[in-house]
Amino acid sequence: MLKEGINGFCMALADSVPGVSGGTVAFIMGFYDQFIGSIHNLAFGKMKEKKSAVMYLAKLGAGWVVGMAMAAVVLSALFESHIYAVSSLFIGFIGGAIPLIVKEENPKGYLDAIRQGRGKDNLRGIGKGILFCLLGIMLVAGITWANSRSGGAAMELGQFSIGTSVKLFFIGMIAISAMFLPGISGSTLLLIFGAYIPVITAVKGVLSLEFSYLPCLIFFGCGVLTGAVTVVKAIKVCLEKFRPQTIYMILGMMIGSFYAIVMGPTTLEMPKEALGFGNFHITWAIAGVALVLGMQMIKERSERNGN
Repeated sequence: MLKEGINGFCMALADSVPGVSGGTVAFIMGFYDQFIGSIHNLAFGKMKEKKSAVMYLAKLGAGWVVGMAMAAVVLSALFESHIYAVSSLFIGFIGGAIPLIVKEENPKGYLDAIRQGRGKDNLRGIGKGILFCLLGIMLVAGITWANSRSGGAAMELGQFSIGTSVKLFFIGMIAISAMFLPGISGSTLLLIFGAYIPVITAVKGVLSLEFSYLPCLIFFGCGVLTGAVTVVKAIKVCLEKFRPQTIYMILGMMIGSFYAIVMGPTTLEMPKEALGFGNFHITWAIAGVALVLGMQMIKERSERNGN
């Protein structure tokens, strides 16, 4: 119970900050396949598999809810007042996570093929991997660029409107798919669509018993649930049958998310200049790298102890 709760708590902290995926944390800490498999079994498995999935996800979810509630109270203010420090932290986090994922996956032997020089077939495999990596980069960077061109007007969730609620439903569907992938985060997509601060503010408002935010959050939550059921099947199939291509695309999305984080300050309710060399915090970036390395050490120790 405690282990799964801590895992869920760490996922929530990652999901609440633009640029980092809860899936990335799950991948680094070694419970990603169990996480995806449990969601898949809950939606499509047999009764015995459903019961096991419910038990696991309930424990994980309890930690996630606690982490997200704390994030909504603390990070909404922190993100506004220390945007460059937070952005630097998670640039370091993603920068540290990429080589760990490459090492962990070694996408189906492609890197071994480079070292061992095993012929043209392997070179073609590497070429396909690079193509999927570029697609991942273009997807994230393209969405971020398009949002910056469109203005990304903030939404007012305290006043219910059908148009805003329907938009939130589809944003929730898209954002939850990112949460399942160890690449771009759901919060990054919320940020890209101009919904990050409004959703965090709405969650904080409901926790403060301001129920005017509740109707819009219900639509958002329904979108999240719908996306979870429809997307997890595709992700599981991709990871099982097309894992090398999927991992390369995930890596590309992580690389592309650097651009999303850099542009993050421009999407605030009171826009600030993009993250640059002048406002980049190297100490926070190093802390981000140390954080991801610490998670990797916890995972390796757990594996050695057979937990």
